[in-house]
Amino acid sequence: MDQAWREGAVRTARHTSFTLECGPADGPLLIFLHGWPELSFSWRHQLPCFAAMGFRCVAPDMRGYGRSSSHPAPSDYALEPITTDMLELLAGLGRERAVWIGHDWGSPVVWSLAAHHPGRCLGVANLCVPYIPAGFTLPNLVALVDRRTYPAAEYPAGQWDYQYFYEENPARARAVFEADVDATVRALFRRGNPAARGKPGRTATIRRDGGWFGGADRAPDVPLDEAVLTPADHARYVAALTRSGFAGPDSWYLNHAANAAYAARAPAGGLLAMPVLFLHGAYDTTCETMDSDLAQPMRQACADLTEVVVPSGHWMAQERPAAVNAALARWLAQRVPAAWPG
Repeated sequence: MDQAWREGAVRTARHTSFTLECGPADGPLLIFLHGWPELSFSWRHQLPCFAAMGFRCVAPDMRGYGRSSSHPAPSDYALEPITTDMLELLAGLGRERAVWIGHDWGSPVVWSLAAHHPGRCLGVANLCVPYIPAGFTLPNLVALVDRRTYPAAEYPAGQWDYQYFYEENPARARAVFEADVDATVRALFRRGNPAARGKPGRTATIRRDGGWFGGADRAPDVPLDEAVLTPADHARYVAALTRSGFAGPDSWYLNHAANAAYAARAPAGGLLAMPVLFLHGAYDTTCETMDSDLAQPMRQACADLTEVVVPSGHWMAQERPAAVNAALARWLAQRVPAAWPG
């Protein structure tokens, strides 16, 4: 990383977004939004790469994470207020528009920006979580489950069973993750397994198991997977998640009705006209887009869609950074030339 990192913050009366930034201050703006349970630092392989090309690269800690504001109520973690956080961030950076790039729960935020505020988007790119114009909500997700892998009688919610567990047992989910944050981070951040494709994932039996990690009271003591996190990376996640806890991060899962109502108010029925890039994880067993119909609503709603398959599991930007960076750079050059430096 030969690009200097800058730490910053955009503060308003309602929220503070801590940021990591690198690249020239006058470069075309790329904003990277992380998911659960990550940090701005999750984009450590992307920020210096694109900064070296001449982009201004900014990654915030999302609401409830790291050094950004946490808020008291689960309803504070619905997509509408979080989208407002990002509009305030954009204004605080002194810009009218950006290319927005998201992963995991950062993706529904990017999709919300594209649907509700297209004038703020030069283009949008998302990793793993495709666009669902009706909302990234449990009823919509379950309707798109691959029933060859998840027969309804055995797996009524498919791989999305874990989200019902958050709704039904939020205190238990939080307690297990917080019991040993060091072990939790090691257990969650694992590389993808090509052999897992077409087989039920671990998130499909969370309620049946009595919770995460087979119903245990804490995460298992597994070795660090250095294909995803170095020891220094791991320490950074552990420190941040120990400080903030999991109440905020887990609350992102508790607003399906509000998020559906917000999606329904998008202009033009949520159809997107700007350039869109979607990166499929070839063996992401939770956000599984290779064999199910999960990506079909996106294909019907995006007028200028580019799709790329990355040979990875869910932690794509960290597991396969070169492939992710190459796909993003190619798309930016070909489909969003107005955002290319110089």
